[in-house]
Amino acid sequence: MSPEVQALLYLLAAVAFIVGLQRLGSPRTARSGNTVAAAGMLMAVVVTLADSEVSWVVLGAGAAAGGVIGAVLALRVHMTAMPQLVAAFNGFGGLASALVAGAVFVAVIGEIETVDMLTILLSVAIGAITFTGSLVAYAKLQGLLSGSPITYPAQKIVNAVLLAGLVTAGVWSQLSQDASAFWLLGGLALVLGVTLVIPIGGADMPVIIALLNSLSGVAAAATGFVITNSALIIAGALVGASGLILTKLMTDAMNRSLANVLFGAFGTGDGASASVATGGQVRTTTPDDLAIALAYARRVVVIPGYGLAVAQAQHQLRAVAAELERRGVEVVYGIHPVAGRMPGHMNVLLAEADVPYDQLLDLEATNALLPRTDVVLVLGANDVVNPAARDDAGSPIYGMPIIEADTARTVIVVKRSLSPGFAGIDNPLFYDDGTLMLFADAKKALADLAIALETV
Repeated sequence: MSPEVQALLYLLAAVAFIVGLQRLGSPRTARSGNTVAAAGMLMAVVVTLADSEVSWVVLGAGAAAGGVIGAVLALRVHMTAMPQLVAAFNGFGGLASALVAGAVFVAVIGEIETVDMLTILLSVAIGAITFTGSLVAYAKLQGLLSGSPITYPAQKIVNAVLLAGLVTAGVWSQLSQDASAFWLLGGLALVLGVTLVIPIGGADMPVIIALLNSLSGVAAAATGFVITNSALIIAGALVGASGLILTKLMTDAMNRSLANVLFGAFGTGDGASASVATGGQVRTTTPDDLAIALAYARRVVVIPGYGLAVAQAQHQLRAVAAELERRGVEVVYGIHPVAGRMPGHMNVLLAEADVPYDQLLDLEATNALLPRTDVVLVLGANDVVNPAARDDAGSPIYGMPIIEADTARTVIVVKRSLSPGFAGIDNPLFYDDGTLMLFADAKKALADLAIALETV
């Protein structure tokens, strides 16, 4: 293949990446955007392999094994496990970049140009940090490690020493191309990935997933420079930039800085280690009473949270909404940017149940609608509707933008217990005079509600 044809095909692949990314910005076009971007990546891979001396048997075996693993994951992984799957993808992307750069170093050690050596070191360091950091994030989300911040004395000093050692090993490698310094850099990067992520609580996992995604892209772009592959440089740069933008959006949605997320050791992760809320008396309701309140409402705003995902109740929710719409009730869904355990978690969950895209409202649109809403149905959400973020200057989440559910006429919260959410703090909304609590698993509660609506 001539260099001109190769460059043209790489350019077409890059255009496909950009078009695919642009279409991923809307739920209506996300599926086609994913297809366009995947087609661009397939083109880039084929062009790269066609111009390389490779063993097609080995490549075929690898592609078959990877395809089988991908198909099994796509079919078997539940929506609640999607965040940890994304974390694993980020990690293995970083590992792949580090291994490729490491292989180049081993192949041409002692003969590497200064700029090339710098890109190799960056690829290995960032890729290794991304790999182990993502494994820790996976373990926290999967419950293999506590979702609470894991801290120890002098933790920040230890991280600073590791970072200083990493930089020193990098400078040593850059100047001497010494193999010992190179492997030391890789080892320190692997350790640093662990120590940076273990003190981060479950409440901050959406931000960390976005940041690790960005780092995996940066590592890939650096590797693209190492092997002189323009398609990999462009793809990595797009992933790195989009992940960084998403990280900024997530921190803004939590009204916190990235430094506070990384070093603040905030949130219990799952509420398991926090005490049960004791803020006052609650008023309870039943599926029958809830059915009456919903059936005679003019507008219902549903606020989904991670509890809905855990219960896998999105299809039951869609059935209830369809029955309400048949009765002339307007039903919309208020989506907080950090609801769930990864960016867009609730959007994907509801899309899986064929909820119309135009019924999904962002935080600002939802808050504008709530004062004119008859009933708010909170399903498994906690911190994102906590009025302490607005009213209590002493609260750890004070200043975080929330969905102001308490401004609606009636609030109904479906929750299994009064246990705190990811942030590990009490929620005054549960004790408000306008709030009714239905203590039940979301799936069972919605199934009972659907039956009750038939008799109203």
